[in-house]
Amino acid sequence: MTIDTETCKHQPVYFGVVNINIDERTIGSVDVWRCGVCKKRFCEEKQLGIEELADLVGMPKIDSDAKWGVTVCKLQQGKYKWKLVKLKENGEIKHECLDEKIIPLTVKDYKVEDEKHWSFLIDDNVNKAVEI
Repeated sequence: MTIDTETCKHQPVYFGVVNINIDERTIGSVDVWRCGVCKKRFCEEKQLGIEELADLVGMPKIDSDAKWGVTVCKLQQGKYKWKLVKLKENGEIKHECLDEKIIPLTVKDYKVEDEKHWSFLIDDNVNKAVEI
């Protein structure tokens, strides 16, 4: 029996975490939750030292054709800027870069294609630490 993830009354349970590290020091994490009924995953960003709430709080929705990912801006050496994002197979996302300037980033095969930015998928890194 197939369960429709859009009409499911989600029952999220904690599934795992992805630690975001610089030089083996954790600077943040992404908590991953999974519905016990339909198995759909939900993610929540936690950046250490940042007191304001993340853009996505609670169990944010994600389109069925998108995957959870993290984008990393290489322009801020020593204090990389990272963000939890929803990546589609192909297209474009908006990224807040240096000086809070919003720029478009091209996404191909669920990855950011840009020499000053990169990304990784949450599904590939649950219960792992990712060095950025």
